[in-house]
Amino acid sequence: MEAGAQREATQPMLVVQEETPMVGVRPKDTEHETEAAAAAVELVVTQPEVLAPEGRTDYDKLVDLFGCQQIDAALVHRIARLASRPPHRFLRRGVFFFAHRDLNSGNMPTRVDPFLLNPPSTGPSGFDPFQPTKTLKPNARFMFTEYLQDAFKVPAVTVAECKRLARENAKDIIACGFDIQRTFIFTNISYTRRAFYENILEVAKRVTCEDSIRIIGGSQEDNIGIVSFPPVVAAPSLPSSFPHLFPRNDQPRCLIPCVIYRDPSFRMIRDVAPKIGFHKPSLIESKILPALQGEESSKMSASNPNSAIYKQIKTKVNKYAFSGGQSSVELHRKLGANLDVDVPIKYIEFFLEDDDEFEHIKKEYKDGRMLTGEVKQRLTAAISEMVSRHQRARAQVTEEMVDAFTAVRPLPNMFG
Repeated sequence: MEAGAQREATQPMLVVQEETPMVGVRPKDTEHETEAAAAAVELVVTQPEVLAPEGRTDYDKLVDLFGCQQIDAALVHRIARLASRPPHRFLRRGVFFFAHRDLNSGNMPTRVDPFLLNPPSTGPSGFDPFQPTKTLKPNARFMFTEYLQDAFKVPAVTVAECKRLARENAKDIIACGFDIQRTFIFTNISYTRRAFYENILEVAKRVTCEDSIRIIGGSQEDNIGIVSFPPVVAAPSLPSSFPHLFPRNDQPRCLIPCVIYRDPSFRMIRDVAPKIGFHKPSLIESKILPALQGEESSKMSASNPNSAIYKQIKTKVNKYAFSGGQSSVELHRKLGANLDVDVPIKYIEFFLEDDDEFEHIKKEYKDGRMLTGEVKQRLTAAISEMVSRHQRARAQVTEEMVDAFTAVRPLPNMFG
């Protein structure tokens, strides 16, 4: 029997997509939710950072501008109750995933109402975005997506867009722990076939060139691929793009874990989806992990030797991680650290699982009893542990496993 043939047409689904570079985006109010806020707030959204005029990331303004909602304690509790397990640290601390669209309107899955995961990944970039020794942020999104899949036993559809890197990227995705019975990994190049392409066309004819430029950015000098790409990003949000997984009458909802600056792209598909007979996808949106040098620095990438985390984690953290500690030990013991600007603390909050240990480190550091060197040492240990764990898992991924995850095949147990 075809997967999901007996399921309700209104049940949710979860899809994971890849990130695409955005240039100079000023969000457009495709859903008419934030017109007043957009006129009042001067924020230019770019990849990789979203900066307020003073140079600091202002997430409150960004949430107001985009018209999404903060994830509050009640929603975190609800997710934990539905999952029958403690919430992921990214949720319970608000350190990474902090905003959403429609998670509090009945779209969160239950044990009997599964959904499809679609986590956006990184598009063509010139380096392998899933090597944790090169960049940690894309890997973190897939870590969280794997948590959602394991908690709710739901299928995930992941997109790898660079042909040259696709198989290597797939190995990094698989190493995060995804279930082969519930996961389909594909590339746009290999999978843009009839049903998928039909949805691209359905979206494309409802999005103007002006809309596309507002979403992605661009100018008259850019090639037409920039203008035409938003419908390609949108297509995996629609279940009929995957006929081998979902029959025509099956409409699971789509949940997209993505970074906050991708919100305009997915507001576009949220606006179009009901017009072509589908549910609006829901979003759960993350903050941006700061560069080691601080929030005003450039992004952490493999092309910048001063901000990439690879091979010599300890050296990079000790040399480049911006500290909120004082200029001398004596002064630090007296005044303590400024946690608002301290990058090692932000990273520890992100990577350290133990809540009690994290609170202890914060208190000791803020009160001056713990020095910057000690905090950096604990951060190095936390990152090294995560990287080593992922590398061990990745070493076990074979070419045959990649073939299995990327094979176009039905997944009869994806909801079971």
